[in-house]
Amino acid sequence: MKALKIAGVSVTVIALIAIMLSVSGLGGRLFLLAFTAYNKPSGTFDSAEAVAAPDYSEVENWAALPTTSDYADLVPKGVSAGTQGEFPVDVFFIHPTGFLTSGSWTSPMDVNSGTEENTRLMMANQASAFNGCCNVYAPRYRQANIFAYFGEAEERDSVLAFAYQDVKRAFDYFINHYNQNRPFIIASHSQGTHHATRLLKEVIDPGDLHQRMVAAYLIGSTSIPVSPSWFDAMNNIKPCTQEDDLHCVIHWDSKPEGAPAYERPEPSLCTNPLSWRTNEEMADASLNEGALPRAGKRNDAIGKAPDTPNNQKVIALDQPIPALASAQCKGGTLYVGEPAVSGFETDRLGTYHILEYSLFYMNIHNNAKLRAQSLLTH
Repeated sequence: MKALKIAGVSVTVIALIAIMLSVSGLGGRLFLLAFTAYNKPSGTFDSAEAVAAPDYSEVENWAALPTTSDYADLVPKGVSAGTQGEFPVDVFFIHPTGFLTSGSWTSPMDVNSGTEENTRLMMANQASAFNGCCNVYAPRYRQANIFAYFGEAEERDSVLAFAYQDVKRAFDYFINHYNQNRPFIIASHSQGTHHATRLLKEVIDPGDLHQRMVAAYLIGSTSIPVSPSWFDAMNNIKPCTQEDDLHCVIHWDSKPEGAPAYERPEPSLCTNPLSWRTNEEMADASLNEGALPRAGKRNDAIGKAPDTPNNQKVIALDQPIPALASAQCKGGTLYVGEPAVSGFETDRLGTYHILEYSLFYMNIHNNAKLRAQSLLTH
């Protein structure tokens, strides 16, 4: 059941899983197996059946670029930001899972789909947090289907490894054609974080790139931990332990106070986004610089449902709400105090996974500016 605690799970998916979990014992397991067997893509994953690899020299294969008008350009009401394309620092953002229907094991990259509408909403709700420090670059990629997380780890890892190749090629193109030797931030959520951890380990840490990496905001890894063994395998990149540390990693998975900790095969890094420390001290809600109500409505088509968009438009972000909730790391999980206003409820699995950028939006926004400036003046 650990594989169910994954990134980018839609409200509909969570509701169905909650029903499965409510059925005890063998019946519950059989219900889960039947649901997955009926709704998942047919057959086993075969990379030959995927659509052609995206060409990252083409603008259409980027969800956000400084030279295009996109949802990552949005700024919350009352918040000032500079002009995209004019910052001295870049961010390479890897979006979470938005592909929920059963047509294939990896996204067919249809720009007119519900999947791609979800990706655009992720630009508004997550990537835009860095529109204040950085030029935002976010590739579209042949992301793994949500059902890849419902089966065996071997199957999941095979599909993720395929999707990662797109992310790596996009990052290579970003470095060679867009970045122009500027400092950069790596940022991600959920499935995006699963790709980002591999990118750091295989590409950024071994060479000189780690010296230009301001920090890596690798949020919401859930059942695939940002573990001590992962850090041990790297020579240069370590956890960030305070608000202005550089060339380091930030990570949290969040649940409400009193909930059971995330179940993982290994411990996972927990950074408190209200204090930017990795200790287990409580950070009071007064340190929350502003939570952002989510923009738009996630497209929750699941399984055999058609992958059609809702054709919604987001033209503005709401004003952030300060002092919304406290936060405390305990046992590798970030426990969040009950938010003071509605609109920030837990999902049906009792987590704040989908809200992990929203709850701490302005803390991320301001901290990214602080670290970027620290590197520029270092």
